[in-house]
Amino acid sequence: MRAAALRADALLLLVALLWGAGFVAQKHAMDHMGPFEFNAIRYAIGTALLAVPVLIRRKASPITARTLVAGTALGIVMYAAAGLQQTGIITATASRTAFLTGIYVLIVPAIGVFFRQRITAGHIAGGVLAVIGLGLIGGDGSTDLLSGFTRGDWLVLGCAVLWALHVVLTGKFALEVDPLALAWSQFYTVAVLSGVTAVFTESPSIAGLASGWLPLMYSGVFVIAIAFTLQIIAQKNAPPAHAAVLMSLEAVFGAVFGVLLLNDKLSGWEIVGCAVMFAGMLVSQLHRGERTAADKIATREPV
Repeated sequence: MRAAALRADALLLLVALLWGAGFVAQKHAMDHMGPFEFNAIRYAIGTALLAVPVLIRRKASPITARTLVAGTALGIVMYAAAGLQQTGIITATASRTAFLTGIYVLIVPAIGVFFRQRITAGHIAGGVLAVIGLGLIGGDGSTDLLSGFTRGDWLVLGCAVLWALHVVLTGKFALEVDPLALAWSQFYTVAVLSGVTAVFTESPSIAGLASGWLPLMYSGVFVIAIAFTLQIIAQKNAPPAHAAVLMSLEAVFGAVFGVLLLNDKLSGWEIVGCAVMFAGMLVSQLHRGERTAADKIATREPV
């Protein structure tokens, strides 16, 4: 059992690494194409790759009308969340985007209240630390907190709220239908909606796709298809506390890759703010007591 748990922890660490590096790919892609064009193509790639295991499992777990309805609903929320994040990262740095997106871990319990899920002292403490961290990231140490926030930062914060709603709804629907088929149907919905949006609001071009093929392939193959599948496999044997810590490292990896590969500059206050926010994520997930459905959803653990 210990060997299985260690392998699961290693896989979750890899998942966090792949997702963290994905913020760099998302930022780099904006030099070559529009945000919705990028989302349409990368989710189409994820849809195509995930179709393979879905087809293999179709006899044991057929795609029902309920699956398609649930997947479409989740896909609409994911489309909006991914759209805000990708639009925001145009002006926000990859490092800040990684940490601001990670706030969804703290928002999930608050949304879970509407689904009769309880909030613990750990959730409250984590939320307080997150607010303090936000102030440090957006301010300059003065009383004018959040003065340094750009439009992109606010869009990413909006995306974090939608990601939180998405994971809560996912926990509800995953109890009713096959998880892989659900993921496939939502990816398909995001690809279609993003493609339609790109056609009417952007100017997609073959030249842009040719120039940005590397971040597209990385995001579609590694971030969406492979990391998502590895996460499902790993969390069958990963201790919940380990999963919480390792999943939270996505934000840290995103910030590190942003600094190393994109030359993102973090001020002293931003570094302190990121550290405080990360502490809030950990405190929120590693509190004592019974783990609720909201806790499991926040760490993408099957409920």
